[in-house]
Amino acid sequence: MQTSHAAPPPAEADRVYEIAAELFGLMATPLRLKIISALCRGEKSVSDLLLEIETTQPNMSQHLGHLYRAGIRARRRDGVQMFDRVSNERAVALSRAVCTQIAIEMDDPQAVEPAERLLMARA
Repeated sequence: MQTSHAAPPPAEADRVYEIAAELFGLMATPLRLKIISALCRGEKSVSDLLLEIETTQPNMSQHLGHLYRAGIRARRRDGVQMFDRVSNERAVALSRAVCTQIAIEMDDPQAVEPAERLLMARA
């Protein structure tokens, strides 16, 4: 049995789009997507992340701060060491779904019907 959801009032619909745009904006940098991916494989310190992702420590810290304020990343202290982990699995699932789909399309463009592709034809 299917359940139908009534369309939200225009003001609520606008807020839904605003929140979605904020989330997409937050994840609109390759470095943040790399950080999210690395944290999906387990809790890591900033030093661990810097070994996996090529960037400077100040740049890494800036992006980690954005993810923390957005509620996608959490921190845990162990003595003097801080460890980062994923705290919002839904944001991670969204990131993973989009990146996986793009990887599939890049690997085998014929695997996905043109109307279903996320990637536009590249010149």
